[in-house]
Amino acid sequence: MAQLWGGRFTKQTDQLVYNFNQSIGFDQKFFHQDVRGSRAHVRMLAKQQILTEAERDQILAGLDSIEKDVDEGVLTIGSTYEDIHSFVEAVLTERIGDAGKKLHTGRSRNDQVALDMRLYVRDEIDDTSELLLALLETICDIMKDNEHTYMPGFTHLQKAQPVTLAHHFGAYFEMFRRDFERIRSIRQRMNVCPLGSGALAGTTYPLDREYTAKLLGFDRACDNSMDGVSDRDYVIEFLSALATVMMHLSRLSEEIIIWNSNEYRFIELDDTYATGSSIMPQKKNPDIAELIRGKTGRVYGALTTMLTVMKGIPLAYNKDMQEDKEMTFDAIDTTKSCIHLMAGMLASTAFNRDRMARSARGGFTNATDAADYLVRKGVPFRDAHSIIGRLVLKCIEKDIAMDDLTLDEWKAECDVFDSDIYEAISLGTCVEQRTTKGAPGAMSEEIAASLRFIEEARNSIIGK
Repeated sequence: MAQLWGGRFTKQTDQLVYNFNQSIGFDQKFFHQDVRGSRAHVRMLAKQQILTEAERDQILAGLDSIEKDVDEGVLTIGSTYEDIHSFVEAVLTERIGDAGKKLHTGRSRNDQVALDMRLYVRDEIDDTSELLLALLETICDIMKDNEHTYMPGFTHLQKAQPVTLAHHFGAYFEMFRRDFERIRSIRQRMNVCPLGSGALAGTTYPLDREYTAKLLGFDRACDNSMDGVSDRDYVIEFLSALATVMMHLSRLSEEIIIWNSNEYRFIELDDTYATGSSIMPQKKNPDIAELIRGKTGRVYGALTTMLTVMKGIPLAYNKDMQEDKEMTFDAIDTTKSCIHLMAGMLASTAFNRDRMARSARGGFTNATDAADYLVRKGVPFRDAHSIIGRLVLKCIEKDIAMDDLTLDEWKAECDVFDSDIYEAISLGTCVEQRTTKGAPGAMSEEIAASLRFIEEARNSIIGK
């Protein structure tokens, strides 16, 4: 049992207790962050003359060799160590001798794990940002290609008014744009360094915490050492943001599933993003969309677990907080894979434009425009609403669309109708004349704004 403590103990830890307590099985995931933090800590110790330059160089060389050997598979992170911190320190001491024992000077595992987790989440925020931008680019490409692809818009899953595919996907662009902005704001808020907080009360060594923070790319060192070791707000915020991403992905997946059905046939999924049936040879199942929809609950669970873990913990560090890792790692990995798969699935999906247009012509999606036609002719809106309602009922009884009514049938309900009603309720008119900001007829401006956002967002990541 490789441990960093034990001087005051006279008995070995029970093996079951040790197994229950150790975290090496999952916290090895931030091995690179642990080594990065140790490098910065050692450089700061040497700057403050707590270590000699020779000791600094010896430790840094040892850390470099450990990282290289782990990356190349020469060195395995073994389960005999309690956690990733004890693994690094023990191997370092084996390789360079007593200088390795000085690595932990002025540092506790409490602020060390707080740093590692913060570095890891920050890295994952950057990776997730890139994936969201790629998804936004895919959605924007669909918008550009389908500015005049007519389809029914829905409320209550019933046909409501005609829109365009660009307009429909523009709504998802807004959702994922908010997701991107949300996680970038989390990154800005969490970018403070806990290293140097010690166990909870700092240290008597003359540490330069701001120097360490600068080396690690943080804006500053945290202001309170107790908060530094016990804060996991940024984890909760990120999990909340990921849960929202997954909610948006799930909504989009649900639409893909519906659109892929035989009843709709709005889309054709590429073979590479669909599966078949073991018994029914005709099936082409939207399994990826269904799995994304299902995995949403998994990410929700991680957020709920983290909130529950933290809700009753007094200051400062408590072992409960070890439970922040596995579920967070899983939620991040799950969300990233779902974003990546959604972008690929959308990019390869074929849209049945004719089928969408035919569907928009049915279901009386132009009924509102017919009422607006009467209003423009001087009929009060409430009367116009009633007139069009009666005409819709007549069309349902005859199993026809409003476009198929004869002019005499229109006039039988209201003599204000004239032959220009047909143009007034055509798909093109219904969509293209809605030109207020955010409407389907104003998509050129919305697409241009979306492209500008993508460019600015990418520059902000590069300059982070």
